[in-house]
Amino acid sequence: MTAELVRGQNHPLTQTRLEIRVSAGAPVVAGATLSDDQGRVHGRDWVAHPGAPALPGLEVPRQAAADHRLAVDLDAVPEAAHRVSVLLALPTGPGDPDRFGAVAAPFVAVTGLDGSEVASYTITDLDAESAVVALELYRRQDAWKVRAVGQGYAGGLGALLTDQGLPDAGALAGEIGEAVARGLARTVAPPPPRTASAMADATGAASHASLPGTHPPAGPPRSTQPQPPAEPQSSPDPRPAHEPQPARPSGQTGPVNYTHPGRQPPAPPAPAPTAPPGEPGQPAVPVAGDATGWSMDERLYNQVWGMFEDLARCVAAYRSAVDFADSRMEQELDKALSDPRSRIGGQGDAAREAARAKHGQLVDRAREVLDRDLAQLAAESAVVEPALPPAYAGWDNPVWHAYRSPMEIPMALRLGDLQLPESRSVGLRIPMLVRLPLERGMWIDSGRSGADAPAESDELRRRAMRSAVEFAARLLAVYPAGEFAVHVIDPAGSAAGALAPLVRAGVLAAPPAAGVAGVSEVLARLTQRVDLVQMAVRGGAADALPPDLDTAEQLLIVNDFPHGFDDRAVTRLRYLADEGPAVGVHLLMVADREDAAEYGPVLDPLWRALLRLTPVPDDHLADPWVGHAWTYEPPNVPPGSRILEQVLEEVARARQGRGV
Repeated sequence: MTAELVRGQNHPLTQTRLEIRVSAGAPVVAGATLSDDQGRVHGRDWVAHPGAPALPGLEVPRQAAADHRLAVDLDAVPEAAHRVSVLLALPTGPGDPDRFGAVAAPFVAVTGLDGSEVASYTITDLDAESAVVALELYRRQDAWKVRAVGQGYAGGLGALLTDQGLPDAGALAGEIGEAVARGLARTVAPPPPRTASAMADATGAASHASLPGTHPPAGPPRSTQPQPPAEPQSSPDPRPAHEPQPARPSGQTGPVNYTHPGRQPPAPPAPAPTAPPGEPGQPAVPVAGDATGWSMDERLYNQVWGMFEDLARCVAAYRSAVDFADSRMEQELDKALSDPRSRIGGQGDAAREAARAKHGQLVDRAREVLDRDLAQLAAESAVVEPALPPAYAGWDNPVWHAYRSPMEIPMALRLGDLQLPESRSVGLRIPMLVRLPLERGMWIDSGRSGADAPAESDELRRRAMRSAVEFAARLLAVYPAGEFAVHVIDPAGSAAGALAPLVRAGVLAAPPAAGVAGVSEVLARLTQRVDLVQMAVRGGAADALPPDLDTAEQLLIVNDFPHGFDDRAVTRLRYLADEGPAVGVHLLMVADREDAAEYGPVLDPLWRALLRLTPVPDDHLADPWVGHAWTYEPPNVPPGSRILEQVLEEVARARQGRGV
């Protein structure tokens, strides 16, 4: 629940990577200072402002604007700094207001990176002040809190910085004012009032959080279902008038501009690459990372999900237009046949031929629009795919050949590709990305399901286990060395061949557990870890955990379930599936649901708690926005490639280098 703060009130912060969002009725300059435990700023290098926007753990906008986003990473703030103060000041240019009392009260919100609001504060009771300390993030006993301050200064930035102990505060305030005046920080006008149609367009921005295991960028959800379109004569585009459409500037014709509102929220300080202008009447040249975000990885993540939204929308529009054409042809044929005089003879034949011709024209027009949009998306995919970092890239991407163990956890992980039947003509696939850390376990279904499934069940089981090993390798590769551990339960030892790359590289936490005793021992150990961490978190005593407890994220691969599992082991497995992800214990099961049929509905909650994946292409994922059935394709290592072994060898070297 969001904490709505009043002046002087504080609120604990449970996460260290945050955004601070500012909304004001007029352009304001946003900045921040670092100060020690006495509230003193040591020097200019402890002040972030438009002319010098970055400090360790802190980045502020380079512009004066009515809306701002400040990025904060409290783990990266210097140890000597105990306080981060967020400052707002009015520009001093001609025509700018000279006091906060003349503009709307500024609103400041502290949010997580997913957009969830932690605390907010409306700065009221300002009058002659032209600079204000909006809020501060401060450290107390190794924990961070946010406090609403609202301290205004009629003397402007100079008086504010002087009050914080900066020796040359007046000179620095003047430099900041000059930087804004010279245009080093581009002034952005306040946003125009929202109209009803704009609100409707914003509400139509797609969100696919319900696609299993995925977390798109924060935004309002879409719930529009495809409906029969309006008369095509009233709109040259066969999309229905109420169907969410890609943003198109007023008066523009030709290809769709895919920089729609869902992919272009207010720009953060770090500008994204921009596409060079295209020829008149032609789409802009696609550029990797042209979505918004604080880093290239975040921009690429947002761009991938924007492509997913675009593909879903344009295919929904095409299908809706075809359904309308079919329905209209049926109505016209029924009308022609309802008159006995037109059932025979040339009049009836002419009516039927006219209905079919009109149907063909409508379908051809819809297909033309779809082909245009698919070609644009395919061109964008061709640019984006080679630019993806390892966590987002397929195994065939050359980026893996230069792989090195990362220093921090990425935003997301690629679990495969998503495709629709209409997109196969251009070979368009959208990466399926899930946010990290994982919020639910995974189940690789080794039962026959997809149309391309091999006839032999043993071969399908081998493929499923190879997919599990590849997923585990990706997770080990994208986490910093020592921050992810993998355990394996293989009761009968049937997966020895598939597990060989993990075993040879020495990246498993322990040898694969076999037999009933091995199953029981691993489950008991992980269950105990979940219990201990839960108690520590609930009691606020994380420092009381046993010193030998492995604090890394844990992944348990289970093969051939339920072989080797008794009732107690099944209960523990269900417990791990339900409670484990919240405290860093994740399941990756390789199983055929039919093998566990004897348990009946008892295991239904287990299957529902896991994200079902398949080792072969299968149409089992659906988005709730338009109801498409998406074909999931697993991210298999290319035949004959040694990239998996090379990546695991690098993971092993990094682990050894850090003493893991």
